[in-house]
Amino acid sequence: MTQATVRIVFLDRSTLSPETKLRQPIFAAQIQEHQQTDPDQVAARIADAEVVITNKVPINAEALAAAPKLKLIAVAATGYDRIDLAACRSRGITVCNIQGYAGNTVPEHTFALLLALQRSIVPYRQSVIDGRWEKSNQFCYFDYPIADLSGKVMGIIGDGALGKAVGRIAEAFGMRVLFSSYKGVEGMGPLYTPFEEVMRFSDVISLHCPLMSSTRNLISDAEFNMMERHPLLLNTARGGLVDEDALERALDSGRISGAGFDVVTTEPPGEGHVMRRIARRDNVILTPHVAWASREAIQGLSDQLIDNIEAFMNAAPQNVVS
Repeated sequence: MTQATVRIVFLDRSTLSPETKLRQPIFAAQIQEHQQTDPDQVAARIADAEVVITNKVPINAEALAAAPKLKLIAVAATGYDRIDLAACRSRGITVCNIQGYAGNTVPEHTFALLLALQRSIVPYRQSVIDGRWEKSNQFCYFDYPIADLSGKVMGIIGDGALGKAVGRIAEAFGMRVLFSSYKGVEGMGPLYTPFEEVMRFSDVISLHCPLMSSTRNLISDAEFNMMERHPLLLNTARGGLVDEDALERALDSGRISGAGFDVVTTEPPGEGHVMRRIARRDNVILTPHVAWASREAIQGLSDQLIDNIEAFMNAAPQNVVS
């Protein structure tokens, strides 16, 4: 790479919190930050860049063709499905991502959803605001269900670092943890419970697997119909793992007791989106894809992002996905 000032373009700086510090690299660099970038603006904005940072802005083959100087795409996230990897490979462009930064924040958010649902925290809070406590004329009231976690069964789909961390927290609450084999996969060994059994016998099901063709709509009508214990369903992984129309039907029929989601298929969901309807229920909590977003985690992501760029410029690329 040239010793001249390296031009870095950040396409969607607003996907990191304003308080997050993006440090200057150790080499001479000019970072141009765009708070947001529409798809039709990408080609023009990266045309002279040597390094591009993107979180959720897609970069397709057409945009890459307009960026002859581009050598590195540094993804400010773990997921990189919005990058045309084949086109990057054909042009010799390296793509790297962020790894291992959310080991505390996602499991903690998962349990925040679970505890709030299990103890009906949100509807009880609203009822107090609405004056229900005064109207009850006694020290407490029992409008919404409350249950302990101790002794319950948690089924976890995905045995990576996040799934295992959730499992450890569950065990600390006295829960029995089942790690599922993937749907349709057998012979994964004695540490795994068949997928259908996890669906059938879990009181809580928590998703921690990537979105791939094999996991899209992993949970749909057939799976909801297996759920004998009417579990709570948690998804802090990826939108698309759950068939959202089937989720609404499962809530309507009582096949599940509630749902805590941080991700949806379309983000943000529009007014007519099924998850907007679902989110109005007392037994549902929908948060805006912020399970990853503790202050500590975002700063760690930002630091690793610059580490990745510095490593590439030092001819020792890390976290390379293509």
